[in-house]
Amino acid sequence: MQQKTYRVGVVGATGMVGQRFVTLLDGHPLFTPVALLASARSAGKKYPEAVGEKWAMATPIPAYAKDMVVMDAEADAEKLVGMVDFIFCAVNMKKDEIKALEERYAKLEIPVVSNNYAHRGTKDVPMVIPEINADHLAVIEAQRKRLGTKRGFIAVKSNCSLQSYVPLLHPLKKYGIKCAAVTTYQAISGAGKTFATMPEIVDNVIPYIGGEEQKSEEEPLKIWGRVEGSGIVGADGPVITAQCLRVPVSDGHTAAVFVSFEKKPTKEEILQAWADFAGEPQALHLPSAPKQFIHYFEEDNRPQAKLDRMTENGMAVCAGRLREDTLFDYKFIGLSHNTLRGAAGGAVLLAELLAAKGYFD
Repeated sequence: MQQKTYRVGVVGATGMVGQRFVTLLDGHPLFTPVALLASARSAGKKYPEAVGEKWAMATPIPAYAKDMVVMDAEADAEKLVGMVDFIFCAVNMKKDEIKALEERYAKLEIPVVSNNYAHRGTKDVPMVIPEINADHLAVIEAQRKRLGTKRGFIAVKSNCSLQSYVPLLHPLKKYGIKCAAVTTYQAISGAGKTFATMPEIVDNVIPYIGGEEQKSEEEPLKIWGRVEGSGIVGADGPVITAQCLRVPVSDGHTAAVFVSFEKKPTKEEILQAWADFAGEPQALHLPSAPKQFIHYFEEDNRPQAKLDRMTENGMAVCAGRLREDTLFDYKFIGLSHNTLRGAAGGAVLLAELLAAKGYFD
C-alpha cells in the first residue's frame, strides 16, 4: 500500500527555523512542500531572492525551493485553503500577533504545527515532545470545539532548550523526581543568529536570554500534565530551577543537570532507563524518529556540541558524565541539536505523529 502524502506550507520560511524546515522537507517521504510564506517585504520574490544573504544552512537552498515565489503570511492566508493539508509556522512576530495568525489559519481549516511560543500556554493546545506525551493530542478534539472547526487546530512543540534535559529526566520519573536544577548553555542559532550576525558573542558568554528561564521551569510541567475535560492540567512537580546562558556555539544546546529522587536509583538503573527508553515515534517507525532516542557517552569529555549534535541526524538526545553529587543525588550533562530536535526537526516529527494518527485527514 502506498503511503499517503500531504501538501504542506511553511509560514516564516525565510527565518533560521523556516530555512531548516525548507531543508528538512526536501525529499521528505510524507510531506510535499507546495507553499513558502513570509512577511510582506519578502512576498512576491522568488525564495532565494527573499532569503538573500540570510541563508544560514550548511547545505544550499534545495532545488524545489529555487523557483517558488514567497507568499504573504498574512494577506495570502485564504489562498492556502485547498492548496495545503497543513502548515508549519515559525514566524518572528509579537505573541498576540502570532496567536491571532495561528488561530486564523486553524479557523480556515488548515491545521497548524507551530514552532512558536505564543500558544504553548493555551490550555487546549497540545505541547508535545513526541516520545513523551503523544497522548496529549487527544485535547485537539476540545480545541476544535472551541474554534468551531472540523479539521483546523494548533499543535505546538516545546521550547528548544527543554530537549536537552526533559527527555533525560522523563524515564527517571518512576523513581520520584523531587527536584532538579539545570543550567543550559545555548547556541546562537537559537536566537536566529550566526557568528557573522552576532559578533558580540565571540569570546563571550551572555548570562541572560529573555523569557527562557521561566519557559524552562514551567513548560516541563505542562508536558508531564494530563488531558482532563477540555484542557491540559499541568503536573504539580517536580520543581525545576533553571539558568540559561548564550554561548559562542553555532548549534547545539548543552545542559548541566542536577537531580534528587524520592527513591534514589543506582547509576546502573539510570543508564538502563535511558537505554531502554522509546516512545510512539520509535514504535511507529516515523521517518524522522531516531532509532535510539537517548545516546549515553562513557567518555569524560562527551557529549560535545561540535562532535555530537548531529547524532541520528540531529534528532537524538545525548547524555554523559552521570555521577553522584554532594548536594543532589546525581548530576549529568545533556545535549540536543536546537534547530533540529529542538525546533524544525521536532516539529516535523510531531507532524509525522499527527499524520500517523489521522489528524490531517
